[in-house]
Amino acid sequence: MNSTASHKGFTGYGQSSEHMTNGYRRTRSDHAQETAEDYVELIDDLVRDAGEARAVDVARRLGVTHVTVTKTLARLKREGLLTSEPYRSIFLTPKGKRLADRSRKRHELVVDFLRALGVPRADAETDAEGIEHHISPRTLQAMKRHIGRSR
Repeated sequence: MNSTASHKGFTGYGQSSEHMTNGYRRTRSDHAQETAEDYVELIDDLVRDAGEARAVDVARRLGVTHVTVTKTLARLKREGLLTSEPYRSIFLTPKGKRLADRSRKRHELVVDFLRALGVPRADAETDAEGIEHHISPRTLQAMKRHIGRSR
């Protein structure tokens, strides 16, 4: 790229540098929200399947250390998404339950969209886990329209 193009705020990909900066900001924000969504969805699943969610179970399922889980749970507790006591089960607050439900529905929508494209179920499930956290509401609406989903 020549120096004139870079001074005008253009990148080599046809996007303005401001547009790319906004994209980077959104991605960082998405990553921060991704952890919260993964945790509340997993906690909801554990409570539904086993009757309780414990930090050790969360660590095992996510493949992270107990220390990582403890720090993340403390942050999610501060954000009002869950309640917990030392050596006790973890429970979602109504706010945490709503986030878990929204996350699960978004995941299902992305899986259904990928399946409609002919992606095998196992691949669609794996791919949706990454896509679901970084997709805009407008793109989700377009996916809904494409597969004819009204909910």
